[in-house]
Amino acid sequence: MIETNRPASVPAEDEPDLLRDQFKQLLRYRRLLGAGVGIGLLGGVYLGISTSDTYVATADIVLRAPTDDPFNPSLAPDKAINIGSERQVALSSSIANEAAKKLGVTAKDFAGLRSGLQVTNPPQTMVLRFTYTASSAKEAATRANAMTEAYLLKRQDSLDVTRDKMVKGYQDQRDPVAKNLDELVKQINAMPAGTGRDAAYASKTDLQSKVNTLNSNIAKLQALDMSPGRVTSPATPPSDTDGPGLVMSLALGAAVGLALGLLAAWVRLVFDPAPRSEGDVARALRAPVLGYLPRSKTGGGPLLAAGEEDPRLAEEFRSVAFRLAYDSRFADRRRLLVVAPRGSSETAAAAAVNLAASFAETGKDVLLIEADLRTPVLASQLPTGAGGRPRWSQAQGGAAGGPAAHGDSEWPDGRQLVVDAGESGAFDLIPGEPVRNVPRALTSARATRLISEADSPNSTVVVLAPPVLSYADALALVDRVDGVLVVCDPRAVHRSDLSRIRELISGAGGTVLGAVLHAPLPGEKRGRGGRGGKAKGASAAPAQASRPSPPQAQPLTRQPNQGQQGQQTHRQAEPEQHIPGDGTDTVALRTVRMGRR
Repeated sequence: MIETNRPASVPAEDEPDLLRDQFKQLLRYRRLLGAGVGIGLLGGVYLGISTSDTYVATADIVLRAPTDDPFNPSLAPDKAINIGSERQVALSSSIANEAAKKLGVTAKDFAGLRSGLQVTNPPQTMVLRFTYTASSAKEAATRANAMTEAYLLKRQDSLDVTRDKMVKGYQDQRDPVAKNLDELVKQINAMPAGTGRDAAYASKTDLQSKVNTLNSNIAKLQALDMSPGRVTSPATPPSDTDGPGLVMSLALGAAVGLALGLLAAWVRLVFDPAPRSEGDVARALRAPVLGYLPRSKTGGGPLLAAGEEDPRLAEEFRSVAFRLAYDSRFADRRRLLVVAPRGSSETAAAAAVNLAASFAETGKDVLLIEADLRTPVLASQLPTGAGGRPRWSQAQGGAAGGPAAHGDSEWPDGRQLVVDAGESGAFDLIPGEPVRNVPRALTSARATRLISEADSPNSTVVVLAPPVLSYADALALVDRVDGVLVVCDPRAVHRSDLSRIRELISGAGGTVLGAVLHAPLPGEKRGRGGRGGKAKGASAAPAQASRPSPPQAQPLTRQPNQGQQGQQTHRQAEPEQHIPGDGTDTVALRTVRMGRR
């Protein structure tokens, strides 16, 4: 047999889906992106204006090393010249001084003369590129050429000084030896033939060899080609200004600003604790997102979505109910607990009511239990009529049991209302009542028997509880209900809150079936979600004061001392004892609006 009811699970996301999801999240920070583009455009305007009157002239010099044979392939110029050192020399103040003398620049403008020069070396070359920036084209070319000429002249002088020093050093070594050689020649001419004269001739040969070596070295130095280099491309006045222009500057500024905005948005996204996508909520709860409620066009929207002009809300609730019906974890027990994380549970109440109406539309016997005993409002906001008592409130054999003794002090007291959901049908409502001890009422045997109504064939029980992180009421019901539906605004909770909800529900023995997301309610500050306890307490008092009192429906079960006549009399007297707002009024669904919880 093929299983048709399969548990809803979080869909597996591949890498492209995650990237698309993250990119969509970045686009949510429109202010950061706009600020980045604005800063980039301002920078582009500054760049375009600042470079609109700037001209750049360039001159290239090829350096040469001193050599006696320029066509010798064994001579490597890069071994004889340190191009890095030469670049520093070209930028030195001595070169700028020579150029200032030629250009007639005063000492006051000397710093400006040096600041406009830039010397670079193209890779794998012996070329120095002199680039000069000035406010006019002619001035830029003139100063660039003056800098190159000053550098070549300075390098020529440096090479000449080096050669002259070496020549002088060789001459200083040669002169004493030559003087000794002359004296020895005179002595040899005066000496008679013999062994002494032969020894003098040997000394003369050694001295003559030293003199010849030193003369050869001096001759080589004097024969060197001492050219420091040549100008391969002199600077000419540029025809256009430097810089990309105003249009290109604006385009570059916008691109850079957009990149900065995306970076800022990414950093903001990384440190943002709130889930910004359905995937974040699903990963935090380890349960799928069953639906996303559209924003209502009429303020807070109706408590019952059926019959409204905008059918999207009702269809979204039907879709959520359909997905729950095909989840085997819910189909086995048909008990659903609807809660909000914290703050206002207004949307959770609307979700519970509309899901009950959606289940009733499928032909199920639906019982909606308002377990929010702190601020119960459903009975005063729904079109209700008095109905029969639940099965658990009747004693065996049809006689009334405990409610006569406990109906005035305990919840649930057996009062049951029928909610008219229009075309969706009707479902039963157990309204909440303020009690002294809420945990004791929720964990009582009477509440347990009430929730066990879902064990009956074709029955479904939907329980509405207060926010799970504000009160422990929902956790007291988890082990009886098992399946939990979390209704939240993803921008009003933190991922840690959702993870804590999952841990609390799992620890209490329940299972998170999924989540229903919605937009911020009118009047709520974005990202707050009613988190503060003080704000909640301050707003709860006015809401409680303006909320109508819950209906006081009369018990319709047979009393021990009443017969058929008494029951008939009670039914005839009921219209005369009609109390406005007791839930028996006929109210159009499209005119009912949600109250603030």
